[in-house]
Amino acid sequence: MDYIIKNGIVVNEGAMEQRDLFVHDGRLVESSATLRAPQEFEADGCYVLPGVIDTHVHFRDPGFPAKADFATESRAALAGGVTSVIDMPNTSPQTTTLEFLEEKEQMAARKSAVNYGFMLGATNDNIEQLLKIDPLRYAAIKLFLGSSTGNMLVNKADVLDRLFSESRKLIVAHCEDESIIQANMRNYKMEFAGREGEEASLHPKIRSREACFVSTYKAVERARKYNTRLHIAHVSTATELSLFSNLPLEQKHITAEVTPNHLWFDDRDYAELGNRIKCNPAIKTNDDRLGLWGGLFDGLLDTIATDHAPHTIAEKQQRYFDAPGGIPSIQHSLQMMLEGFFNPAATERDDHSEVLREWLPLLVYKMSHNPAVIFGIANRGYIRPGYYADLVVLEPGETAVTRENILYKCGWSPLEGQTLHTRLRQVFLNGMPAGQSTAMPLQFLK
Repeated sequence: MDYIIKNGIVVNEGAMEQRDLFVHDGRLVESSATLRAPQEFEADGCYVLPGVIDTHVHFRDPGFPAKADFATESRAALAGGVTSVIDMPNTSPQTTTLEFLEEKEQMAARKSAVNYGFMLGATNDNIEQLLKIDPLRYAAIKLFLGSSTGNMLVNKADVLDRLFSESRKLIVAHCEDESIIQANMRNYKMEFAGREGEEASLHPKIRSREACFVSTYKAVERARKYNTRLHIAHVSTATELSLFSNLPLEQKHITAEVTPNHLWFDDRDYAELGNRIKCNPAIKTNDDRLGLWGGLFDGLLDTIATDHAPHTIAEKQQRYFDAPGGIPSIQHSLQMMLEGFFNPAATERDDHSEVLREWLPLLVYKMSHNPAVIFGIANRGYIRPGYYADLVVLEPGETAVTRENILYKCGWSPLEGQTLHTRLRQVFLNGMPAGQSTAMPLQFLK
């Protein structure tokens, strides 16, 4: 069906302009001349953004049906304005071969409510095979330089050198130094063996700032040596920002991501939320949080992605050392970021409409434009003629986060009880309103 989205404030490529948008056969077009009996959607008073592209999600499918599956998590994503996702390889089986990639694609085609793509995972043993796969078949190579869920750690120097020197594909790196983490873990387990005091606030001490900086430094140095395209996932410390550049995006081959969780929470929140905000890398200090906001504004951090990683509440209620790391967050990620703009270090104003007007263009770059450019996603991430009409219609207003309206299969969020000051009036996916649309596989250009 064809649509006219009327009178919205279109936020795109640094500009904001009130105008109509025309959708024909799922794509944006210049004018209404080609439309056939279009339906009209009134967006007066609303902001119209390109759909969010979340390039870092763990939908846990296949292999972990108690935590999540592609159907539940993609519906939560769509409800939050996320129209495209790239899923990580640490599922069961791990996505480390072309065969397992194809199985995941077939699964997503049956289940997904949003457009989808996948990363292939590097291991100490699959580099030969990985380098032979057509780079246009998948989004990126995921490299774990610190162990996390699924234990896909790559720690052999010769393997890393070959991957960085020969890869034709973007490498996305989880950077935490494993030797530092394991030494810290041993020390704290000895300290708290059989004694009181073990709690989630230990997490940023074990998965420390030093562990992050050392690992990121080594990855960046390798990428500089071999001129590799490298994207550092979920930066969590202010110190790591010194390793990045704020050159224009087209001049960078090393880029960086931050999550809404690392911009929202800090180590003071462990007292209330405990293992619910345990994630890898750890949420750290308020100084780190404010430093990350500065890196976002200054162009040192290029994308915002959730690292959406659900676990059951029963798993999270275990003792700290046994509880898994990961936070479900995709349903409210766009609104979290908008809420953060209302009162981070940059502003203390209460006028939400004014803040939206000021910061939405930057947010659209970080959550839509830049992910499409860095990952080479075709015909998405912008509001342009010929591009798919993946659109979010957003307005000021209140959204209460409650257990009843959380769509994750795990059924919980660390934001429960919060009131957010924006709401989504409508989401369009491939030119159709959410709920009427059909998801598509993402196409990659590089």
